[in-house]
Amino acid sequence: MLNKIKFNPRTWFFIGFFSCFSMLAIGAYFQLIMDLEPCPLCISQRIAIFSTGLVFLAACIHNPVATGRKIYAILGAVVALAGAAISTRHVWLQNLPPEEVPECGPGLSYVFEHFPLTETIKLMLNGTGECADVLWTFLGLSIPGWTLIAFLMLAAVSLLQYWNDNTLTPRGLDDE
Repeated sequence: MLNKIKFNPRTWFFIGFFSCFSMLAIGAYFQLIMDLEPCPLCISQRIAIFSTGLVFLAACIHNPVATGRKIYAILGAVVALAGAAISTRHVWLQNLPPEEVPECGPGLSYVFEHFPLTETIKLMLNGTGECADVLWTFLGLSIPGWTLIAFLMLAAVSLLQYWNDNTLTPRGLDDE
């Protein structure tokens, strides 16, 4: 299957990085232009997107051969799947019955100023009542739903590089 796709691993890693950059730009648009305030889980997902993008960018710049490419592929997939886990929690919270939604907590700026780091991280990963609010949908999916799909696709692109042996020769020509 990968032989039919003539991109080398560096190009795939760049596509992954550009996808992460685009997702962060869309998040900034929602926050700054559409005035959708991010909840703690949204911030956690942005951190995971940023981290995944950093792995892809490092792999793109480094352009390693087989062993290094496999390490970047696994690392990228692990970080993307961690983000997918956060997105899954967020989607789950949004689909809870109203009586089971956790209470809304204080704002993140207050939490960062008055709580220890471990409590802040726990709040960011568990989410609060405002995480259950659906502020925007497209084709029936909320932002966390689309983010979950994006994380799964990023993990798939990363894992495909584990088996991708479509590297270029020193002259820049395909091996075939």
